[in-house]
Amino acid sequence: MPRPVNTGLGRVLVFVYGLFAVAATCRAGVQIIMKFGEAPVSYLLSALAAVLYIVATVGLVRGDAGGRRLAQACFTVELIGVLAVGTLSVLQPQDFPDATVWSGFGEGYGYLPLVLPVLGLIWLRRPSPAPVAVPERPAAPEQPAAR
Repeated sequence: MPRPVNTGLGRVLVFVYGLFAVAATCRAGVQIIMKFGEAPVSYLLSALAAVLYIVATVGLVRGDAGGRRLAQACFTVELIGVLAVGTLSVLQPQDFPDATVWSGFGEGYGYLPLVLPVLGLIWLRRPSPAPVAVPERPAAPEQPAAR
């Protein structure tokens, strides 16, 4: 049976992903409402990041096999997004008139958008603990049938 993902470092990941979910959702919401025409791609990428953070948080909190798969899928997509957008935003900054959560590999967020999915993937891949052997109790002697 796999280890629960919502203990130890998993709890830290749940907290940070939850925090990022709120921050990215608020940021994307304000940007889309107030100035969508200025940089629609940037703002939609921030909204995508927000959705991934929300879904990853839900997967981590669930902690079951389905939650693990959900979180792993989110971490993988997030890592690909951070690497792709980070590379493009450095090589072709004119394509990103305003920063996204993933611009510059997440530099606006202390590079956590680059580090978090890697930590999450490592956390999900850690080995399960060895099963603990529970000694069997000797069978109780049979009692003679009452007459």
